Amino acid sequence: MAPVWSSSNGTANVRKGRAGQLNRQHLQAQYKEILQAYLEGRGETQLYLAQQLGKWFLKQNVAPEEIIDMHLHTMEEMVDMPEPVRESFQLLTEVMIEYGNTYREHRSLRSRQKQLESEIEVAVTMQQTLLSEKVPSLEGVDIGLVSVPAKKMSGDYYHFVRHDADLFSVAIADITGKGIPAALCMSMIKYAMDCLYLTRLDPSEILFFLNGIVERNIDPSMFVTMLCGCYCLESHHFRYAVAGHEPGFLYRAKEETFYDLAGQGIALGVKRGAKYPEYSIGLEEGDLLILLTDGVTERKMGERFLQREELIGYLQAEVGRSAQEIADNLYRRLLELSHFELPDDHTMIVIRRA
Repeated sequence: MAPVWSSSNGTANVRKGRAGQLNRQHLQAQYKEILQAYLEGRGETQLYLAQQLGKWFLKQNVAPEEIIDMHLHTMEEMVDMPEPVRESFQLLTEVMIEYGNTYREHRSLRSRQKQLESEIEVAVTMQQTLLSEKVPSLEGVDIGLVSVPAKKMSGDYYHFVRHDADLFSVAIADITGKGIPAALCMSMIKYAMDCLYLTRLDPSEILFFLNGIVERNIDPSMFVTMLCGCYCLESHHFRYAVAGHEPGFLYRAKEETFYDLAGQGIALGVKRGAKYPEYSIGLEEGDLLILLTDGVTERKMGERFLQREELIGYLQAEVGRSAQEIADNLYRRLLELSHFELPDDHTMIVIRRA
């Protein structure tokens, strides 16, 4: 009698085939052989074969109650079972029916979860492509960037555009929430920004138009904070507008002092027709602009949150380094202080006048 499984190189291999292709009597006879040998004392070998048969049952989606029924009929052929024992199998069968239903549902959920994870990986790749803008290399300005998502998909957004020899634009944004909804909103912001930058609008005008786009197209429970600015390489003036975004820092090299970057404005998507005032600052040699998201400033360290004065202290220790080193070193420092946990997306842009 050909077995359901064969042995090759000491490993039991299950034969391929559908459950319906095996005659039930043939399968039950094999099970009877295993059970008889086990009861006669050849335990380890038969237990191993039973394990392989169990794996085959699993692959063929054989219901647990069918296995119980097979065992019951095999025992009836081998021994004269007392009636209470036979009736106990009925109870066990009912238990296994419910167990089998739940297990099949669990397997179905796992299958759907794997499919969703596969789709998320595709979405992650697409988002990384959208955010793959290179940091511009500009004469007279040193730029550093760190952007790390808390999960696979980021709700943070950054944007660089070189308009001409003397002007480039930069934007940094934070979409409320995490995961796919925030990433989809970020993609919409990305395409809108690409179109708006072609028009050479001022930062305040860009935020005005973006506010209308966000207000019309995303869920009312979501909103977007953003800082949008343009830097003149000739005059080294930075003009910017703020939509409810985390205030950045301005470092004055001559004074060796950090200041909060001034700016007010309501978040995008909150109020229809909102206007955004424009601000302007000039940078001297060695001055720094630090633009960031709240994943940097609201970092939890143990039982407390990072204080703004502490963050300034960590930045102060790095001012002599390049813009990229400042961004990298601060990220590593904060990650260590938060026990290598990243509860929120972390994005920081450092701009230094050389």
